[in-house]
Amino acid sequence: MPSASFSWYPPTMTQRVVIEICIDSAAGIRAAEAGGADRVELCANLAEGGTTPSRGLLRQTRRVSTLPMALLVRPRSGDFVYDAFELAALEDDIRLARDEGADVIVSGALRPDGSIDRDRTARLIELARPVPFTFHRAFDLVADPRTELEVLIELGAARVLTSGQAPSAPEGVALLKELVAQADGRLIVMAGAGIRSHNVQALVEASGVREVHGSAFTTGESTMVYRNPSVGLGSVMPRGEYEIARTDEAKVRAMREALG
Repeated sequence: MPSASFSWYPPTMTQRVVIEICIDSAAGIRAAEAGGADRVELCANLAEGGTTPSRGLLRQTRRVSTLPMALLVRPRSGDFVYDAFELAALEDDIRLARDEGADVIVSGALRPDGSIDRDRTARLIELARPVPFTFHRAFDLVADPRTELEVLIELGAARVLTSGQAPSAPEGVALLKELVAQADGRLIVMAGAGIRSHNVQALVEASGVREVHGSAFTTGESTMVYRNPSVGLGSVMPRGEYEIARTDEAKVRAMREALG
């Protein structure tokens, strides 16, 4: 098992707070980098909570920036209890992510009883090596977060992304603080969900987290000139296919400035 001496473990308190920005495009990594992000998480289908991005998107994102990149490996939206076919897809995608140069792999699996699926998550962590492994927000669905934090430490996860089992990280600050204290440097507790420039500093001070995860998206009009008002293709955006969500450099910069 890895130990706390591994290089991906928490920075000292004298170092600045790490900002990870969730993106879904090559343009997104450029905006995140320009705004001062320290790392990005590349995903697809963010409207559904995020799924595994394509190899083409991964490669293109790598071409336009050297910013450290985490890659989400999740075969579908919904719960995190996977059948054998979904697990096989997870394994293949982790191999691909590792071989294509992802700096962090983000994944995980649960059991129906609300515990972490030890065997499957251990397999995913092992496949990811030597790339560090972040257990994603499936952690916010576990029945006993304090027990399951120890499971992740035992399995060798480098990091857990969590809102403190609340709708947003600011609302989950009490549990976040507990988890940071419990982890005691053995694993990074990264706060995510609902983090903005106006609340990030207070969250960091109250919880003790040294890494935060945000989306920093803004919506804008499509460049389409011709528009067919009678057909919708299933977009979740308020104005359908003619509204696009993009990473906003200014929002990233505001978060960075708020943290100093």
